[in-house]
Parts: sequence; structure tokens; C-alpha cells
Amino acid sequence: MAGIEYVCDCRSLQEEKKEIQYIMTGSSSRKLRKSVSDLLGGRALLQQMGPFIASELKESFSLEKALKTGLIPLIWDSTDPEQRLLDYLHLYLREEVQAEGLVRQIGDFSRFLEISSFSHASVWTTTDISRESSVKRATVDNYLQILEDLLLAFTIPVFTRRAKRKLIAHPKFYFFDAGVYRIVRPQGILDSSQEIEGWALEGLVAQHLHSWVLAQNQPHSLSFWRTQTKLEVDFIIYGPKGFWAIEVKRSSNLGPDDARALLAFKEEYPEAMCLFVTLGKRKESYRSFPVIPVEEFLLGITPENPIFLQQ
Repeated sequence: MAGIEYVCDCRSLQEEKKEIQYIMTGSSSRKLRKSVSDLLGGRALLQQMGPFIASELKESFSLEKALKTGLIPLIWDSTDPEQRLLDYLHLYLREEVQAEGLVRQIGDFSRFLEISSFSHASVWTTTDISRESSVKRATVDNYLQILEDLLLAFTIPVFTRRAKRKLIAHPKFYFFDAGVYRIVRPQGILDSSQEIEGWALEGLVAQHLHSWVLAQNQPHSLSFWRTQTKLEVDFIIYGPKGFWAIEVKRSSNLGPDDARALLAFKEEYPEAMCLFVTLGKRKESYRSFPVIPVEEFLLGITPENPIFLQQ
């Protein structure tokens, strides 16, 4: 109730002293959003403060560290980031989910969370998650909504503007931070470290693009493109500042198969700026597409500028 009382106090002060700007923040995103919506509807702007982006850290940014433990400020500055990540995850499971009664069975939710980690940077299919986690489809949909409400995850839709090819309908799923993904994802002798690092890399790019889109004053969309014949481009950004198609590759040695989806997208959308982002160390081009080292690409993302400009 204290949070609601505080919002009521802010509403009273706002009416009395209209020249003052009030900023409210809190750890419970669901409570804060509900209180603002119910009591300050139309008089408050809702902003999300996500993890760091590389350009905020500048020379302190380390791609290796970001891929391993993520960019949550509390974790980034910690002397024991992996333990901090475990504590962070436990805090949400216990206080945000269990204590607030968001789910009836915390064990089911924990199992769902673990299974969801295998869908990070992948197409989200409720039926598959339901089967693997032994949780009902409707409950899976509710759990996904909880993750999004808690800002622990986000999904991106398929880009369908002026579509000529048959496209899939399911969205892609990402945890909001690469470090959170790494700590939730089970790892053992049967798991490929290269595969996990590849999903973490795509997720790191996704969280930067997601932050950029949220920071824009004019609406921009973040989506992906995948045909029913399995041609896929990882990210499509569309809006007033530009139209980009971005393919993320862990390897810097690109071949014909790597360019097939971008070539198909460029054929369908010649207006788009298409590019590769890889773990390579230098700028180059492949099949006329710019190839940008991922660290350079991330450091170049700032809210006030376009995602990428051809030089």
C-alpha cells in the first residue's frame, strides 16, 4: 500500500505545484505501472531503465565480460558477478513472483524459466514450451506475460510489411540481459559452449537494439524476418530514422549460406540497409553488405543517432 499512497501524494502535489516534475521509480515494475495507470492515467510518462548499453560504458566496455555476465549495472560493478546474478534471479523468483502471489506453483514457474532459456534468441512456440516444462498452454502464456511484465524478457514479432513471401507467425524470445540468460540456462557436459555463446551474442545485440527502440521519441519497430522456407534475418528495425536488416554471426568467416537470407530480404526490400554483425576484428564487406565487428557496432549505438550509417 505504501507505493500506492506515495503515488496519491504525488498526484496531490502535482495538482498543487504544477511547475514541478516528479520522478518515481521502484523495483516492482508491475506495481509501479499499475499504480501509475490507475491513479495518474494521462498525466505520467512511463520510461524503462534497462541494462547499460556499450556506448554508456565507452572504454570500460568489455565484450567478453558483457557476454558472460551481462550489463545490469549492479552486476557489472560487482566483484562477484556470477553470485550477484544468482541473487538477482532469486530476488525476482521469491519477491516478485512468489511473495506477490503471481503464480500458484513456484516450482512450475522455475521449471518454465529453465525451459525458456532454450528458446532464447529463438522462435517462441507455446506448445513446445508447454510440453517440455509439463505446464498447461494457458499457464505458459501467463508465465510469459509475467516475464514481460517484470521486464525479465521481451519478444519481437515477424516483420510483415508489404510481405510477398509466406512468413511464420510466431515471435522470437529474448531474456532482457545476456548475463541473466547465461545464469538461467543449464550447462553441462552435453551442452555446446559455442552454441550457448552464439545465443548470448545474438541476445546482447537484441538488448541493445531493444534499448535503442525504447529510447526513441518517434515510434520504431524491432522485429525479425523468417519465411516458411526458413530464410531468416535476425533483426529488422523500421521507423522514421531508417530501415535496417541486421544478421548476427558468431563466425567472421562468411560463406554463401550466410548471405542467402539477407540477399532474399534485400530483393524484397531494396530500401533496407542490410548488414552483418560478427565477432570479426575489422570492417569489411561480403556480397556488397557491410560486415561490422560486433564491439564496434554496439559502441556505435546511441539513442540520438541512427543505428547504422553507410560510410
